[in-house]
Amino acid sequence: MTSAIVNSAVDARCADVADSARMLKRIDELAGKLNALIETTDRMQQRESLDVLLHRIMELITESFDADRSSLFLYDAETDELFSRIAQGELINEIRFPADTGIAGSVFRTGEGALIHNAYEDPRFNPGIDAETGYITESLMAVPLRTRGGEIIGVTEVLNKRGGDFTSDDQMLLGAFTAHAAIVLENARLNERAALIRREESQLFEVTQAISSELDIDKLLRKIINVATEMLDAERSTLFLHDPRGCELISRVAEGIGSREIRIPDRTGIAGEAFSSRQVVNIADAYQDERFNADVDRQTGFVTRSILCMPVVNKMGNAVGVVQVLNKSGGPFTRRDESRLRLLATQSAIALDNARLFREVLDERNYSENVLRSLTNGVVTLDVQNRVAKVNDAALETLGCDIRDLIGRSVEQIFTGDNQWILGMVRRVNETRSVEHAADTEFVGERGSPVSINLMTSPIFDSERNVIGTMLVIEDITREKRVRSTMARYMNKELVDQLVESGDAALGGRSQEATVLFTDIADFTSISERIGADGTVELLNDYFSEMVEIIFEHHGILDKYIGDAIMAVFGTPFPTVRDADNAVTVGLEMQRALRLFNDRRRARGEQTIDIRIGINTDRVVAGNIGSARRMDYTVIGDGVNLAARLESANKHFGTTMLLSDTTVARLKGDYLTREVDRIRVKGRELPVSVHEVLCPRHAVDATDRAILITQFNESMRVFRQRNWQRAQSGFQELLTRFPEDGPTLMFSRRAAHYATNPPGDDWDGVWELEGK
Repeated sequence: MTSAIVNSAVDARCADVADSARMLKRIDELAGKLNALIETTDRMQQRESLDVLLHRIMELITESFDADRSSLFLYDAETDELFSRIAQGELINEIRFPADTGIAGSVFRTGEGALIHNAYEDPRFNPGIDAETGYITESLMAVPLRTRGGEIIGVTEVLNKRGGDFTSDDQMLLGAFTAHAAIVLENARLNERAALIRREESQLFEVTQAISSELDIDKLLRKIINVATEMLDAERSTLFLHDPRGCELISRVAEGIGSREIRIPDRTGIAGEAFSSRQVVNIADAYQDERFNADVDRQTGFVTRSILCMPVVNKMGNAVGVVQVLNKSGGPFTRRDESRLRLLATQSAIALDNARLFREVLDERNYSENVLRSLTNGVVTLDVQNRVAKVNDAALETLGCDIRDLIGRSVEQIFTGDNQWILGMVRRVNETRSVEHAADTEFVGERGSPVSINLMTSPIFDSERNVIGTMLVIEDITREKRVRSTMARYMNKELVDQLVESGDAALGGRSQEATVLFTDIADFTSISERIGADGTVELLNDYFSEMVEIIFEHHGILDKYIGDAIMAVFGTPFPTVRDADNAVTVGLEMQRALRLFNDRRRARGEQTIDIRIGINTDRVVAGNIGSARRMDYTVIGDGVNLAARLESANKHFGTTMLLSDTTVARLKGDYLTREVDRIRVKGRELPVSVHEVLCPRHAVDATDRAILITQFNESMRVFRQRNWQRAQSGFQELLTRFPEDGPTLMFSRRAAHYATNPPGDDWDGVWELEGK
């Protein structure tokens, strides 16, 4: 019995020894194959050496354990993920999943192997992968991949043993094999990571160089999306820039859509989420995300799988856009991809800021140059050596130079001879750092013709108040002086100043209301015959000199002389509320001045004169009228003609100054006036009420004039009632007190005529004035 037990123990021991020997032999065989694989890989020196090792090791494991397939998952500490690379044709795809999920994740976290005979009964198993690939996992063996220091760097999985179930011996053997392979894989992985870091650093340096050197915004956008697509091994990229005015994200450059501009609200969709939250958005399956808008895919035929969106934030911390990358090759975007895109976004923000600043500087320069070109004043800028740096067209015109004769030349070479005074101004500005002015000074141009200019010379400062040059502003006032000289013959200085300030627009043709005054010398033809040619010229010159000064003193314009007549206009080109008053005041002042004028001539034994005045207010056409050789500023229209008719009507009524009813209606001052008659003049269908201004109400003889007006108006009332005898009696009574009153005398005669020759029943009281 004892002997049998001993023999049995000896047999078991021998069996254990035999099994151990077989296992050691298998381990040696696997190690030999692994060493041969490593030596082959070392000799290949391929860039994808880790990929080759993983593939060959998995083939070796699958073959050695008579399994259907195997996987070797390595740990990525940066993303806290397990990944495996699978060869498919010429491409190598990468599978990644969180390091704490599935059976592989459990083995990695716990460090304990797994031996599973029915995978679907294990709660850690993820059947979704089988459903996706169509593969059925039955049995499974997994062991942690440890380095010699005991650090777990991954997990080895073997699936579906063909000859039965995996055993504990298989698990022990797999553990020993992977321990040996871990050393090789770790070295290969470190080498790959170092090479990857070098490649990424080189690529990022090239990217930084490429985008930082580009200042054209559209070219820069195109470079950024090209780099993003290439760097992340993706299919497409888009860069959205923010438009704060429209609260939109705008893309002018996007791969796959041509040159079509895309606009989306800045808080809508995945790009809007990244922009508004300033957080990265990484989506593994776009169609499973409710924020994804599939309309673009339907319109373009593109299929979006994965999306990585990164906000572009400037140095001030403000989001200025979003870079969006689509469809990473081989799977979803990783955390490493996020880091790389974040670096690109940071560099892009700097480059975009530089491009924006460059564009602003360029726009500012173009704006300044356009302003310089459009200025009517000449502008010349000098550098610190007093050489001409810039000059605008107006300055070239004033100086009479070609730009090639000025740029780069010093002021000493340009302003010589009669123009050296400008050189003196420049030197004083350089010494004092203050502005110098020269008004109404003569400059002699290159063609030798003098030009009247105003010159301002001022220093140009930088932001730190250092002088970096000098600016000369040249105002050509030659034309202004010519205009002032010409217009001063027609109007007073204040009106000339207004006209010069308003420019040519004030002299252009326009319809406006104005008051026109006509004055004429009574019986001038007979007078000129009596006093002869020399006497006539002397008389007119003396008379015009006094009358024109009165017109200018009251803001009138001398329109023209017509023989012995004067035409003056009030209210052009600049109307005022006192235009009618100014015209009436001029008429009254002319009568006062004429009395003094006649007193002087009478004292010298010379011929005296009388004048007639007509004033009308109406719309006229005012402007420069004439030919290319000669143009005059004047007014035309029916209102001008009526003023002339009123002046002539004084002969009929025995008056000196007649006004139209429109002029009387515009008067602001207090005058003693009376309606003389209602007349119809030649060329007008409608009758006009004619008024006479006797004097201002505050005049010395105003009381007598007021009595005259009251009694005259009463007699006119009776006259218009066709009571001829009573009217004549009233006018006769008035003549006993005012025997020289012309209107009273005229209506007395008219009433006597109507008493014996009454007008018809259609008489309306309007007198038809014949002649001019």
